[in-house]
Amino acid sequence: MAMIRLTPALALGQGLYYLATGVWPLLSMRTFEAVTGPKADRWLVKTVGVLVAVIGAALTMAGRRGRVAPEAVAIAAGSAAGLAAIDTVYPVKGRISKIYLLDAVVEVALVAGWALAVARAGGARRSRATPVARRAGIA
Repeated sequence: MAMIRLTPALALGQGLYYLATGVWPLLSMRTFEAVTGPKADRWLVKTVGVLVAVIGAALTMAGRRGRVAPEAVAIAAGSAAGLAAIDTVYPVKGRISKIYLLDAVVEVALVAGWALAVARAGGARRSRATPVARRAGIA
């Protein structure tokens, strides 16, 4: 898979969002809990925060560089899909605050953005292929 060139802005936006939301509980658990509700396992909140922040840092670097590798796209879309699922299932079950449903909306939008970017990149590659290559099934 070639480098997807339509994605730097999406990577930068998701990266900055993940950096901010990832470091928030590390910098101020008090304000994080004021918005998201009390947490039984603060160490787990901090662990997730570190991981989300690291993903955010990597996506921010890729976006600023203007080149987003397919592996970064997979991490970006996969992490957004996973967080969307968690942010949807557990508020409905009453395990976490309903405020997480707002984050689910953001995560679903990110997944949709990545799906669109990948589809457009695939279409752009196919349109550059020669008719012979398309007929041969190698484009």
